[in-house]
Amino acid sequence: MGVLRDYFEANQGRIIHKWMHYFEIYERHFERFRGREVHLLEIGVSFGGSLQMWKHYFGPQAHIYGVDVLPECQRLEEDRVKIFIGDQGNRDFLRHLRASIPRIDILIDDGGHRPDQQIPTFEELYPAVAADGVYLCEDLHTNYFEKFGGALRRPDTFIEYSKRLIDQLNAWYTEDPAHFQVDDFTRSAHSMHFYDSVIVIEKRPMEPPHHRRTGKVPPGG
Repeated sequence: MGVLRDYFEANQGRIIHKWMHYFEIYERHFERFRGREVHLLEIGVSFGGSLQMWKHYFGPQAHIYGVDVLPECQRLEEDRVKIFIGDQGNRDFLRHLRASIPRIDILIDDGGHRPDQQIPTFEELYPAVAADGVYLCEDLHTNYFEKFGGALRRPDTFIEYSKRLIDQLNAWYTEDPAHFQVDDFTRSAHSMHFYDSVIVIEKRPMEPPHHRRTGKVPPGG
């Protein structure tokens, strides 16, 4: 089933609440960080069970940070788990958070699930993710729910925002530089992965793409 799924199924500690198809996604994008020093930030603490799961999964060199709007979550701190209290929709708080963490290798947005929280979080914290890091936002199905400020193809949802990032991923090929240009996202995002309710952005310093040709033209070609 995978290390994370096994931990979840055997869990007798603090509550962990996850959609079951997320575990394969986590393992696919996070496995390379296991056993090394890693700094993970998860927005949305709830009962604190997933913070303990990450600590176990990544090993003794892992540093885990949680964010929640509820002050009582502070009591869930423990060795190598630090919790910040604040609103992820507040850009001043996000900037303070960014300055308070040595680095972010993995960011998981499992917070309030509203576009007006997800978009500021991405804009303020994606630049802080390490050059070879991972940005993951989950529970994106809420972008289709009116009670979360969403609706199908509503332009101000994070779903629609992330669709526009696809253009920026490919901005190297622009023929309209007055309106469509290479930007910091183009230069830092290696790939975007869309899953049911989840988007994963893997970072890597990117250079302008180039192509080559090898081999010989066949006779008569």
